[in-house]
Amino acid sequence: MNPRAVHTPSPSLAPTADRRAWFALAVLMLPVLLVSVDNTVLSFALPEISRHFATSGTMLLWIVDSYPLVLAGLLVAMGSFGDRFGRRRLLMIGAAGFALFSVAAAFAPTAEFLLASRVGLGVFGAMLMPSTLSLIRNIFTDRNQRRIAIAVWAAGFSAGAALGPLLGGLLLEHFWWGSVFLLAVPVLLLMLALTPAVVPESRDANPGRVDYAGIVLSIATMLPVVYAIKNLAKGGPLLVSVTAAFVGIAAGTAFVVRQLQRRDPMLDVRLFTIRAFSGAVLVNLLAIFSLVGFLFFVSQHLQLVLGYTPLDAGLVLLPGLLVTIVAGLAVVPVARRLPPHVVVSVSLLFSALAYAMLALLGEGGSAGFLMIAFVVLGIGVGASETVSNDLILSTVPAAKAGAASAVSETAYEVGSVLGTAVLGSILLASYQRNLLLPAGLTSAQADSATETLGGAVEVASQLGTGNASLLRDSAFHAFDSGVTVTSGIAALLMIGASVLAAWSLRGGAPVATGRTTTEH
Repeated sequence: MNPRAVHTPSPSLAPTADRRAWFALAVLMLPVLLVSVDNTVLSFALPEISRHFATSGTMLLWIVDSYPLVLAGLLVAMGSFGDRFGRRRLLMIGAAGFALFSVAAAFAPTAEFLLASRVGLGVFGAMLMPSTLSLIRNIFTDRNQRRIAIAVWAAGFSAGAALGPLLGGLLLEHFWWGSVFLLAVPVLLLMLALTPAVVPESRDANPGRVDYAGIVLSIATMLPVVYAIKNLAKGGPLLVSVTAAFVGIAAGTAFVVRQLQRRDPMLDVRLFTIRAFSGAVLVNLLAIFSLVGFLFFVSQHLQLVLGYTPLDAGLVLLPGLLVTIVAGLAVVPVARRLPPHVVVSVSLLFSALAYAMLALLGEGGSAGFLMIAFVVLGIGVGASETVSNDLILSTVPAAKAGAASAVSETAYEVGSVLGTAVLGSILLASYQRNLLLPAGLTSAQADSATETLGGAVEVASQLGTGNASLLRDSAFHAFDSGVTVTSGIAALLMIGASVLAAWSLRGGAPVATGRTTTEH
């Protein structure tokens, strides 16, 4: 792409996007959908994976968490690489690698190999996500058009997260569990064919040096903190959790200090001194936290407690998926008339209401009730994500879009990690505490039933009628009581997030930077 000056002092002076730009947006939505689908596609495959590998509940959580965890650790670094070496180029490399590791995951012979494949998917997924949002920031320089494009992007991400269980259910109805990974391959091949023709290359004309030490520190911040949360939630040694948390916090502190001292920081941490920017990042994190945590609960309840097939369970969530997309787009005209702190705080209250519904559900919740709860959650997630992402990108010049995009994506992925690590681990601990095992189980059967609800259902299928009924009833009661407790905690978190948004985003309408940058 030829050098061109991009001046963004005010929306009125920015050039409007043409038809080619909107087609480029459509192509950029392909990796967005795939990466977000991979965040949740395992939700409905977990019972079959659990039975196939006879794995522990902890290993199951790591299989789920490893992908978004690696993404979160690498997103800032990949955003910086995109700014330096070219965002479209990084997008293409990420797509090729993501396709290869998708095939590896699909045919994983062991749980450990599947975990390693998920790690590989996280590495190349981290190349995809900052590139998409930063390219959108550079393609759509007109403020109103960019807001619509971001709304489409946010709706695509949220929709992909919700679409994962539906696609997973459809595939699992006819194929083996590994098929959920293969859906990425044809889409990525199409994207690789179309991207060079319609997506312009862009990069920062004055990029900083690659900060390898900063990359290591960013990863060393994420991994120990998440491990500490998971270990604490499952009742592991307190000293281990405290030590891991200390290591993560120390690495995070060192990362911040290093970035403040560098003339060309990988991540400009001074952005977090802007109250609206920090508030919008937290909204991103907590919104996806609520979405992923909800899907983790409900997918298992529908299949294992209510006995739905994966496809039927996915169809139960389809209305919520559609509402998430509609809410993300419908909030655009609303955001032009109402201040962001009002829109976002009210949106988060919808998420709180959805979890409150789950907390009051008790046992034996119907599919219809869960469908309504997911619709309510979809309103909150879809609306809050569009506004918060617009705020994040509008605080930086176009040349630094990769860094800002990486912050937004990191919030997404940290929220995804915590949604399963925190809520999933609390649910697992509650399940294990409340489960009562019938007499006569072997040691292996007892271990399997205690690790996961899927394990208990599998063990029950091996028992006589009496003990099978006792084990299933106890496991369902333990699981649903855990959902009640965990949902209550999540509802309180969402209420707190709403209050935080009302304060932090007040007066947070984006202002023009007045700076001129050169894009290649």
